[in-house]
Amino acid sequence: MITVLTPTYNREATLPRLYESLCAQTCKDFEWLIVDDGSQDETQRLLLEYSDTAPFKVQVFYQPNGGKHVALNLGVRKADTPWIFIVDSDDSLVPNAVECVIDAVVALGEANVVGLCYRKAYFDMRVVGRNVENSDSPVIMSPTEAGHFFKGDLAYIFKTEAMLKYAFPVVPEERFVPELYIWNKIGDEGDIYCFGSTTLYLCDYLEDGYSKNFSSNLRRNPKGFLTFYWAQIFRENDLRYKLKFLLRSIQCYLYTLFNRFS
Repeated sequence: MITVLTPTYNREATLPRLYESLCAQTCKDFEWLIVDDGSQDETQRLLLEYSDTAPFKVQVFYQPNGGKHVALNLGVRKADTPWIFIVDSDDSLVPNAVECVIDAVVALGEANVVGLCYRKAYFDMRVVGRNVENSDSPVIMSPTEAGHFFKGDLAYIFKTEAMLKYAFPVVPEERFVPELYIWNKIGDEGDIYCFGSTTLYLCDYLEDGYSKNFSSNLRRNPKGFLTFYWAQIFRENDLRYKLKFLLRSIQCYLYTLFNRFS
């Protein structure tokens, strides 16, 4: 029912942790699909080993380095299941994550659902973002609304057919487009159910990751960020956010000019 989709680049050191968490899943009704985005370390050797020993289906694809968003596009096209759970190669899942997602999909039945949203926590189990009161009932939110409400990164599971409809744009000579740009488009297709008190995903923010290198990432990928920021101006209801993203758009435009003439 579910594809755990992992784009990876030079994550030989952290992939074993993710693999072990997948092996520990209480439900093995999933496939693990990895897209190696041109790794130069021992990632390929590890993935070959996992393909031979995993207690679940493993698919491995390789592409020249093009960025996480390009790897996601390839992975979505290769997925063999109706649902996709994106899990980064430096993160992991709690043991009942897959079981929890499948139970939610079955419970929602024929509802107009295109996605599920759960909380992330650090490896010491501190929730990323804002704590909310315990509730067994999910709330329907757009990804933009959920980001503002929970004030932290969230774990998403989307219908494969919706992800196929909205591929990430590919900008020549750039390596990044913010994921929220596509998550919002998927949310336009139907409902995303947010389980605000359920943590399924464990994460860390590495020194060479996107989150800790926002400024340099913005300078290197201004067109990709501009695509997101400009779209976000029209999605936001709060004038403060509209102004914030307008200023970011101007910043991206200036970086584009600088990169062109440098």
